[in-house]
Parts: sequence; structure tokens; C-alpha cells
Amino acid sequence: MNNRVVITGLGVVAPNGLTIPDFLHAIQNGISGIRFVPEYADLKFNCQVSGIPEFEWEQLHNYITETSLYGLKGKGIAYGIKAALDAWTDAGNEIVSEETLWETGCVFGSSVADTDVIKIAITRVDAKESKKLGSRVVEQIMNSGITAYISGRLGLGNKIINNSAACATGTQSILMGYEYIKYGMAKRMVVGSSEYVDRYVFGGFDSMRVLSRKFNDEPEKASRPMSLSAGGFVPGSGAGALVLEDLDFALARGAKIYGEILGGSTNSGGQRNGGSMTAPGPEGVIRCIREAMADSTVTAADIDLISGHLTATIADKLEIENWSRALNRTGGDFPFVNSLKSMIGHSLSAAGSIETVAAVLQLKYNFVHPNLNLEDPIPEILDIIGANNLPTAKVDKVINTVAKANFGFGDVNSCLIISKYKNN
Repeated sequence: MNNRVVITGLGVVAPNGLTIPDFLHAIQNGISGIRFVPEYADLKFNCQVSGIPEFEWEQLHNYITETSLYGLKGKGIAYGIKAALDAWTDAGNEIVSEETLWETGCVFGSSVADTDVIKIAITRVDAKESKKLGSRVVEQIMNSGITAYISGRLGLGNKIINNSAACATGTQSILMGYEYIKYGMAKRMVVGSSEYVDRYVFGGFDSMRVLSRKFNDEPEKASRPMSLSAGGFVPGSGAGALVLEDLDFALARGAKIYGEILGGSTNSGGQRNGGSMTAPGPEGVIRCIREAMADSTVTAADIDLISGHLTATIADKLEIENWSRALNRTGGDFPFVNSLKSMIGHSLSAAGSIETVAAVLQLKYNFVHPNLNLEDPIPEILDIIGANNLPTAKVDKVINTVAKANFGFGDVNSCLIISKYKNN
């Protein structure tokens, strides 16, 4: 089977927007969600800024039952619940309490369980107070907690899968949901990923000295993808979610359509030939991009916009070189390139899903969002792309096809090709 797969719903919890209208406004206007975190200064971290959603627990009262909400401490799960249910209702679906939806499944990703919850469990067990743990700890420290909460709230009866592939998690989760529909195993899938970067995860990256540490007094300038003055990435938190549907299924119920996923690919360079635990190998990246285009039956010339991984590290130059080799395009012929991380930081496992939501919005509303803090592009990148294709302000332009890619620890690569929906 080769069913067409369309996007009918979007949801987001981002450092610069908790709803799709607010997020759209933010990315159109280059509004940063990166802020100074006093706690990180107290902990003497080198990097003291982060992209943290302005999320309040009270908001969850509109999403889950009081019974489910009681004892819930995991912010990563909370972010995912809100994004997924917003995407579900945005797609025109109702939350039905009794019926099992056998045609609908969920692939939602995460990196690690919320370590704040794990800390509570460790502290109480070590204090010989395990009886005070309560009955909600296990469901929050298992990685599949996020999919259990989402599928249970919506009554999803098809494939329910938690996915984890480091920074490639989000796009890989979307690809998996797409493939289940494409090959006739489901009619509708809720897909995405979430991440809460707490002090423990943040501290681990800070100790690697890969985080931005020169702009603690100017947090909005701290995340600088493709910039010569970049000094590392800025961790972020949040969640992104999409509802994917078989085209005929969506049309039959009169659903609105944001766009169509034409195809994609995921692979690994095997940590060989330049790839490592922390760096993608060029051959794997180039293969992944080309396989995604082949699966989508598009050519390199069809790509209007690249939504890159582009983390504000030394890997940015190599990524652009890989895109150029994969597409065989340079200079004025190169597609537009942007990195949402300039606005919200790098949200790890949630990066791909939040960035895909941004890619779909650019496709739907015909614009290219700006790259913040790109006053000084890396010369080698500029030589490949050309200044006109690295916008620092919003560009109004018809976007027909977007390539969205992410690359994760372990040398894991993922790429999606998304287009406008055409009724043909």
C-alpha cells in the first residue's frame, strides 16, 4: 500500500509560545523564548540561560482528569499531554471518554524520564520512606509514561509506541507514524515528542563544555546557530505534536489539512567514517537526505526551505556542507535555511517535533522565519549558501516543499520531506 498521509492537527509547548497562534506570532516576528535562570547561577553552571516554556500546572486541569492529575510531577509528560491534546482538538476531534479508537495510534518520543521524579524516589527510598512514594512514581519514570497518558486520555487502540533516539527523536517519531499510515496499519496517528531539561540533565551538558556561556547577561543573544561568535548550544524544553491521517480518512470527515508528508528516512552512520557518539558522520547524513527525497519522489530542486538541526556548535559548518553535497546546490541556487534553535534553544528529544510544527506553519502561511543572532555568519557557510538564503528577518515567500532534519547522539539521522497538500 502507498496511502497519502496528511497533517490535520498541530500542538506545541515551546519557550516562545504555548499555543499555535502564539507560537506562529513568535516565529514570524523573531521572538526569543530564552531566559536567564537564577537557579543555574546559584549552581555555578557555566551556562545560565535556557529555553523554558512559561507553563503553569493549573493549565492541565483542562486536559486530564483530576484523578490523573493527582500526583503528576513530571513536566516532560505534562508538556507532551498538552501538545498532543491541543493537536487532537486542532484536528477537529473530540475527546471521547468511552470509545476505543482502534484505527488511531500514537508514537511519542522522549529522551529520559523526568529526573526530578527519580530524585524524589531515590531520596525517599534511601531515607527508608518508600511507603511515602505513592502509586504514581512508576508511571512517571518509565519512558513510555508519556504515550500511556496520551493514549489513555484519548482512548487510542492502535500502535502505542514510545520512541527514543536522542536529538533525532521527534522527526523519527513523526516518520514512524507516517509509515504506519502509509502502509495501511493505521488510519490516524498522534505523533511528536517532549523534553524537560532539569538541573541534572542541564548539568551534564554543562560539564561537557558544549553550552553557550558568554551571553548569560543577554539571554536572547545566547543561541547563535551558524554564527562565528557561537559558543555552544542553549538547552530548551517543551513538546511538539501533530495529528497525521490517511488522506481519504481525513477527507471523509472534512478535516482541514495543513500539509502532506511526502516521505522520509532515518538511518545511522554506525559511528564510523567521521561519525561518533556525539557527531554525525557525513556519509550517513547525506544518505539519509537523499533517501528521504527518493522516498518522497522529489528532486533536490524542489526543496524551497531547509529546517536544519543547526545547534550553534562546530557541527553547523559540517551540516551545511552535507546539505550542499546531498542536494548538489550552492550559492544563489541554495534553498532558504533557518534554525528554530536561535529562538528557543535546543530542546533535545523535543527539537524535531517543535521544529516540524514550525516548518509546517511556514509551509501553510508562506513565510521563512528569521535566524536570530546571525550578524556574523561562519564564512565557510556563507560561501556555500550565500547571504540571501540566510534570512535574519521574516521573508514572505511561497513555500511548497520543506526538508526537515535532525541528527542525534549515537550517529542517528532523520529527515522528513513535507509539502503543501495538492488535491490531485
